[in-house]
Amino acid sequence: MLLNELQGHKVGICVSGGLDSKTVTARLLEAGVDCICFTADLAQPDETDISDVVEKMRPTGAETIAVDLRDEMAAACLMMVRAQAMYDGGYWNTTGIARAVTVKGLIKAMKEHGCTVLAHGATGRGNDQLRFERYTNVLAPDMSVYAPWRDPELLEQFPGRTEMVAYLESKGIEASVGPRKRYSTDANLAGLSHEAEDLESLDTSCTIVNPIMCVWPHEAPDEIVTATLRFVRGVCVALNGETLEPYELMLKANALAGKHGIGLKNALENRVIGTKSRGVYESPGLELLGTGLRAVYQATMDRRSTGLFHAMSRLVAEQIYDGRLYDPGARASMAGIDVLAEYATGTVELGMYKGHLYFNSLRDTPHSLYNEADSSMEASDGLNPASSQGFVEVLAVEATALAKAGQIHSPE
Repeated sequence: MLLNELQGHKVGICVSGGLDSKTVTARLLEAGVDCICFTADLAQPDETDISDVVEKMRPTGAETIAVDLRDEMAAACLMMVRAQAMYDGGYWNTTGIARAVTVKGLIKAMKEHGCTVLAHGATGRGNDQLRFERYTNVLAPDMSVYAPWRDPELLEQFPGRTEMVAYLESKGIEASVGPRKRYSTDANLAGLSHEAEDLESLDTSCTIVNPIMCVWPHEAPDEIVTATLRFVRGVCVALNGETLEPYELMLKANALAGKHGIGLKNALENRVIGTKSRGVYESPGLELLGTGLRAVYQATMDRRSTGLFHAMSRLVAEQIYDGRLYDPGARASMAGIDVLAEYATGTVELGMYKGHLYFNSLRDTPHSLYNEADSSMEASDGLNPASSQGFVEVLAVEATALAKAGQIHSPE
């Protein structure tokens, strides 16, 4: 849709309280569009109070509603851990999962207020435009989408920040943007993503980022600290002996792991639209919980189950990145992961030291397939080495046939 097509519709605008949000809202109101703003409370660590967004938007004249999605965000975090859903470069896709939670939650609120159009402030160059729109398409096919930063009229009027500031000031709306930032940040309970500006140059070190959830490993305490995690059917239920609900668990895991520099990643990822993007990610809690659950999975999954899990895990990660979390493929993969995770119960102790996680112990795993006697290289009551002779001879039949048939080519 374009600006001149919004008349007669009630528009729900997804806002963050920043320059873009104020500009779009003021411009739509100026055009006589009936609109209302919505912001999602995802436990953003860079926001001291979500009501600050409401106050920032107040001068525009539009009503702003904050929707509490903290519990939904926490549940999504644990779902990602269960699926081990890491994207390109091995990082936790904190922004992608947040868009799934945000759009689902805001659409519900928008419909309750009679909105027929969702407006978002994502640019025409990145992934978020696809995520906002595709989730709207699949969750509310009766709703239309307005993307102001793909509307030629707004692009011509506001080619940059200078024009937006001047426009807002002409309307008496505070538009201070402060000193130029060296990068942009998107934050939620799962973590933070930093990108753009100086980070677009590969000559720029990732250490220009000032972490919010984490510290850089060289700034972490010079001490080894242990974290004990209790998993039941692939879900972490306790941290250091304290039983916690998902939201409190994520807050404590983030604080504990972040203090020791856990979960900082630099990634040069493949965007949905075909370009590459450089990002620096913080996800301390997800990294801690994910590493712990991986140890349980290694003990409880057989070789073929592990291969299947990795395939489903990758698909879920890509579906989250692509804005397809609610599609059948992702739901089917998660259903399969749920079957394999049913046996992932155990208590893991990990050591944390200056950005590193290492294994200390695994216990109380009733479905573990690991047997010390079978694995021992010493004399034991486990697997009898002589019993392997027949198995080796069976494998030799195929190997010899391939060689005699000329199908094996030795490296020069």
